[in-house]
Amino acid sequence: MSGKPFLDRLSKGFRDCVDTSLHREAQNSITAWLNTIIFYEDRNFQGRSYECSSDCSDMSPYLSCCHSCRVESGCFMVYDRPNYMGNQYFIRRGDYNDYMNSWGMSDWIRSCRMIPMYRGSYRVRIYERENFLGQMMELTDDCDSIMDRYNWSNGCMSCHVMEGHWLMYEEAHYRGRMWYFRPGEYRSFREIGMPGMRFMSMRRILDSWY
Repeated sequence: MSGKPFLDRLSKGFRDCVDTSLHREAQNSITAWLNTIIFYEDRNFQGRSYECSSDCSDMSPYLSCCHSCRVESGCFMVYDRPNYMGNQYFIRRGDYNDYMNSWGMSDWIRSCRMIPMYRGSYRVRIYERENFLGQMMELTDDCDSIMDRYNWSNGCMSCHVMEGHWLMYEEAHYRGRMWYFRPGEYRSFREIGMPGMRFMSMRRILDSWY
């Protein structure tokens, strides 16, 4: 085997490896720049803090409690139980100096999920019964009342999110408890910790919110 072609291939492989590594590092830096949240143990951004730019399934290794937070950039869902369980709340850039009183929470944030910025079309199929049964409707925009638009008294009980990221609410006009849905099939909301849940309104998470 000639030495030069071998060295050329080796050099190209090294360059590709370096390029991939630099690209991954750049992507991570962009993600951190676009999505940053800081949690504080005490109200009014006091006490120990923990900065996060991605998903965190359990904050207990970093903070003993959390009573305030600041979203410097991006959008997040925060949960009052580890592993993205329990009640969840959508937050975007801003200061939350005493969120437990503001939101009526009985417990502090235990986990958080970063919502990636999305630019593209939105499409979701909603069903009036579990397991994609009953009447189906396909939406590409917000719906402030499933009852008013489709006359579904029980709301949406399963869905298939095909494009985009969505927030769904248990009451019409974007009120009540909310849940975050990313692309995927949701045959039964009980499988993701929401037994008996049905949704009466929904809206898109838009890139203009970032």
